[in-house]
Amino acid sequence: MGEQQIKPLRVGIAGLGTVGKTLAKMIDAGMPGVVLSGVAVRDAVSAADWLQELNTVPPIVSFDQMPAFCDVVVECAPSHLLPAIAAPMLKAGKTVVPLSVGALLENMDLIDLARENGGQITVPTGALLGLDAVTAAAQGTIHSVRMVTRKPVIGLVGAPFLVENNIKIDDIKEPMRIFEGTPREAAKGFPANLNVAVALSLAGIGPDKTELQIWADPTLTRNTHTITVDADSASFTMTIENIPSANPKTGRITALSVLALLSKMRAPLRVGT
Repeated sequence: MGEQQIKPLRVGIAGLGTVGKTLAKMIDAGMPGVVLSGVAVRDAVSAADWLQELNTVPPIVSFDQMPAFCDVVVECAPSHLLPAIAAPMLKAGKTVVPLSVGALLENMDLIDLARENGGQITVPTGALLGLDAVTAAAQGTIHSVRMVTRKPVIGLVGAPFLVENNIKIDDIKEPMRIFEGTPREAAKGFPANLNVAVALSLAGIGPDKTELQIWADPTLTRNTHTITVDADSASFTMTIENIPSANPKTGRITALSVLALLSKMRAPLRVGT
């Protein structure tokens, strides 16, 4: 018998910010079994100019048109656009990879939409370490999950929580704890920063039971997350230091994590749960 030909995974990107452009370039450079089949943006003129730099220029389509062009759409847009991007794909029984994971908490109806239509929301590991271990532990009983995030000041300036509470961090000289609470609370107050905490909570014991601290640290150049999990199967502590991308709120590993996820979807050997 001849080798079975598997159709390439048609990937769309919604939003061409730092992560979206990085993904587009990397897929365009050549990924086995993956093709860039569509891009959705708010500024089509600017995007069209930039897309000319690629070897293969994908069509610019609307959010509603994405299902006709794509099997998977990666959401790399402002968080308030997640429902508009995800709903058409999920209604068509397709897959959405959200980077605005925090926005899922306010749009849980998207999960119902996926369930009813055979679609799927696939949250990438992103800037986090050990989500596989957390999801495994969650099959048993997790007693507690605690996360401490420390970020350079530039990555936190302008966060709604800081503005609303008149917390000034621009000129701090020492590390300052600026938040203690849950990922659900943090998702509203730090929408561009704490998608990792929401992903951790969804993998483990939920957004209301996971404990979270956020520190602004003028001595740091990297986004640092330390996670401590106590479960009936294992107890573990993990620390990761992520190098920021051109967007100080986003680590370089975020785009690479999405690429790893996409490659798994078509890989003959898949490693990790």
